[in-house]
Amino acid sequence: MCTSDHMWADAKSQIVSKRCTSPLVDIGLQLNCKMAIHLSEWTCDDVEKWLVEQGFADYCDILCRQHKLDGQVLLMLTEDDLKQPPIKLTVLGDIKRIMNKINHLRASDPAYGPFFLNNGIGLSKMNMMANSQSALPTGYSSGDIDSSEKLILSNHELSYKSASRPYMRSSQERESKSLDPELWKTFLSFVYVFSVFLLTAFVMVIVHDRVPDMQKYPPLPDLFLDNMPYVPWAFEACELVGTTLAIIWFVVLIFHKHRFILLRRMFSLLGTIFLLRCVTMLITSMSVPGQHLQCVGKRYGDMWSRIQRTFDIWCRLGMSIQGVKSCGDYMFSGHTSIITILNFFITEYTPASEMYYLHMVSWVLNVFGIFFILAAHEHYSIDVFIAFYITSRLFMYYHTLANNRSLMQQDANRTRVWFPLFSFFESRCDGVVPNEYKWPFKMPKQIKELFKRNQTSTPNRKDD
Repeated sequence: MCTSDHMWADAKSQIVSKRCTSPLVDIGLQLNCKMAIHLSEWTCDDVEKWLVEQGFADYCDILCRQHKLDGQVLLMLTEDDLKQPPIKLTVLGDIKRIMNKINHLRASDPAYGPFFLNNGIGLSKMNMMANSQSALPTGYSSGDIDSSEKLILSNHELSYKSASRPYMRSSQERESKSLDPELWKTFLSFVYVFSVFLLTAFVMVIVHDRVPDMQKYPPLPDLFLDNMPYVPWAFEACELVGTTLAIIWFVVLIFHKHRFILLRRMFSLLGTIFLLRCVTMLITSMSVPGQHLQCVGKRYGDMWSRIQRTFDIWCRLGMSIQGVKSCGDYMFSGHTSIITILNFFITEYTPASEMYYLHMVSWVLNVFGIFFILAAHEHYSIDVFIAFYITSRLFMYYHTLANNRSLMQQDANRTRVWFPLFSFFESRCDGVVPNEYKWPFKMPKQIKELFKRNQTSTPNRKDD
């Protein structure tokens, strides 16, 4: 804070010295310049002169002569001090006007300004007062300060604000300083999601064996499915949407400078989501959502058949366009989770301003993918809703914790207890991962040499 105060004082001193040393400025104005900037150094006589200038000459005797108000006392003066004994002013309008003028002085004072800002005066109000004509030396207007002087003030105001309001820092200031890819952690996250997907495939086989009899347990009432006709090609369309989002994400990963950090985050989130899905599928077996699904339980009686079916589902990624047909894996929708998390990663790790249309397309594909799942009657509406909610919340919780340095706060132990995987994978995270891109492949030696030749030959051509 002290450093920013000195920078702020130096900036104003540059303007004051430029204005107050000009031969065109009279002696009285030079005194006013000094008074406006070095408020804490005011004497009782300076305060009296200021009161006269502001139209409060009637109060000079009681404030300056009787109670010895100098610059330092003026900085600490409150409205209650003026109302209560021993000063005890009686005119409310004058009390308010005096305090308003004092506040303007505080806003322009280099020593008191930071304290004033941190104790109840917002940035917008501070700027308004600092830029107002009454905060400038007598005889000045806002137009009297040229662009170079405004630049000095604005730069030091920004440096002061960043020091006094750390929670208002820009995203660039909150960027992580530790961007080590930590390939071994990325590999472990891959092993984690690999194992969870294998477990998910096995659980899908188990729940298929336990699927309720369609004759005994018909489809449950569903507000959306009951009013939406069955569309045979909709589920394949949903998987095509997911494939499109996966291709877009793959391209983003290739060109993103911090691709291994992004991969680690995606693997850890996917693994956690589908591990939770294994639990929800296994706990409760729901009836088939559509009559078109010909599901029969006890299809894989022995363990060897179950293992073979597990690897078949896992190798084909559980996609119907690759011939996988499963029943009973309803709560919650894995297709919705995949589509949603791909959308969130694409929009999180691409700049919104430069890639606005990509973000819009990603969200449209996400919405249509969910619609196609419901139109195909492959899942109940509650399956899709829970899948979207869990996936989106986990994504946002994870990134909120990571972007705000939660492992470096006072309550970091609680974060480590409730989010152990996050604590492990993001142990060195200290801010936002910036969206930076670079060409992922090394240029061949011939191309490098060609560039070097062009660079060396260009100055010679200019000399000719």
